[in-house]
Amino acid sequence: MIFRQKLRNFAAMKQYGTILVVDDNPSILTAMHYLLDSVFERILTLNQPNDILKVMAQEEIDIVLLDMNFTLGVNSGQEGLLWLRTIRKQHPQTPVVLLTAYADVSLAVRGLKSGAADFITKPWDNDELVRKLKDVLEMQNEIVTLDEMEKDHIRRTIDHCHGNLTQAAELLGITRQTLYNKMKRL
Repeated sequence: MIFRQKLRNFAAMKQYGTILVVDDNPSILTAMHYLLDSVFERILTLNQPNDILKVMAQEEIDIVLLDMNFTLGVNSGQEGLLWLRTIRKQHPQTPVVLLTAYADVSLAVRGLKSGAADFITKPWDNDELVRKLKDVLEMQNEIVTLDEMEKDHIRRTIDHCHGNLTQAAELLGITRQTLYNKMKRL
């Protein structure tokens, strides 16, 4: 009985879905697996970025933790930025957190401008890394698209006007015909 309760508690701690960790260092992949095992339901790892899109096409990935350098002796971060742009183009809703041992402010800024959700430096602080990943995922769930906001605003305005579409259109600052067209998409 106690074992089952502990197992349920352990399962409840894994509140996040699947993370894909991409790093050329096998020790980093092992460390990430141990660190993130209690946070994520699934941890997928790749030691080279070439299969990222293939894995993302086959699996539902909630977040990617991406190293910035994969070629021995190269530490410019350009490989990571290339893969970041590639992932963002194919999977724009999937957040990508960059990971590098060669951090500088300009590289972090370029990564963020290219669509990275955050930036982590090696060596990392375990608690900070987990917190950043959780923050990115929780923020991702809070973001509402403009279409969703517009639909909600239109519904509330129509409710406020007790179904009077002429009055609702007036309050929204649009024509009645425009309101009809927007309602078709609801």
